[in-house]
Amino acid sequence: MQWTEEHESIRETVAKFVDNEINPYVDQWEEDGIFPAKEVFKKLGNLGMLGITKPIEFGGLGLDYSYGIVFAEEMGRIHCGGVSTGIGVQTDMATPALAKFGSDELRNEFLVPAITGDAVFSIAVSEPQAGSDVAGIQTNAVKDGDDYIINGSKMWITNSTQADFFCTLLNTSEGQRHKNKSLVIIPSATPGVSVDKPLKKLGLHSSDTAQIFFDNARVPQRNRIGEEGMGFIYQMKQFQEERLFAAAASLKGMENSIQTTIEYTRERETFGKPILKNQVVQFRLAELQTEIEALRALVYDAVEGYIHGKDVLTKASMAKLKSGRLVREVSDSCLQYWGGMGFMWETGITRAYRDSRLGSIGGGSDEVMLGIISKQMGMLD
Repeated sequence: MQWTEEHESIRETVAKFVDNEINPYVDQWEEDGIFPAKEVFKKLGNLGMLGITKPIEFGGLGLDYSYGIVFAEEMGRIHCGGVSTGIGVQTDMATPALAKFGSDELRNEFLVPAITGDAVFSIAVSEPQAGSDVAGIQTNAVKDGDDYIINGSKMWITNSTQADFFCTLLNTSEGQRHKNKSLVIIPSATPGVSVDKPLKKLGLHSSDTAQIFFDNARVPQRNRIGEEGMGFIYQMKQFQEERLFAAAASLKGMENSIQTTIEYTRERETFGKPILKNQVVQFRLAELQTEIEALRALVYDAVEGYIHGKDVLTKASMAKLKSGRLVREVSDSCLQYWGGMGFMWETGITRAYRDSRLGSIGGGSDEVMLGIISKQMGMLD
């Protein structure tokens, strides 16, 4: 891709914001188990960074996804995975379908405050018995006049305890499970909607994640995004941006792990010399950096195709698969060179190790990505 001055301007704006408004507070937010999404999102909204790829008429910048991927990559500067994940939900996971397929009325009501940072969004798809198997969800919406009556629950929902709105995948009719679903915006203040206490997770401690319950929650049918029965298709399209965001956001975090490991092993000595003086350490870190650059090239290539209207399902799935595995490999390999300090809870490389594990699960597991790639290769019917 060809980077313009506008790309670099966005990169510099986001980098400065991360360095000044996020990283100084990350340790406290991790300890608190939550970051102040409303405050952070409002600041990002004031900078225009929550609507980079969204339509101008609803407050966005109207730029193509190459500009969004610059934003995503700079999210990797954040010294924890929880905050970047929460921001990514707002920009690339809960609002793309709304921006593309929502009515003007719906976009004015919900997309505008998402872009300005006046509302926090969650994407509510996964359920206790249906994670990567999206078609297996059981939460139902039954028509009653002009409304839907919704019953069921959603699990592992990011931003949920602070969310104003949930972009929710529901079964809105009987029949074939890929054709009976709709995406519906559900305000968190709706009677019958409740959010459980935050879940205790292996990593991403600053990300508030909880289970949501719907008990005869009544929502207007006009809150449906696009056509009824198209929810599965819309969500699959939405997943493409989520997976590209996840891959791009992993890059600078991995590079930070390598750089901090170089600095640490340059100072830490064993048997009379710095650990970094061992060729095996040098070669391993060089190999990992090479893998990161290869992933970056794949991400950029997928984005190039995406902005030109090509089907990038295979490449986006490959990027998601590779990033989920590589981020674990990098954090594990680097942690080894920290020795005992790498096993201490407060060490940055330890946090990276904990946070990295979700990469191969969230947004579609490795196995789901491999299934998609296999099918695209003609190995599956």
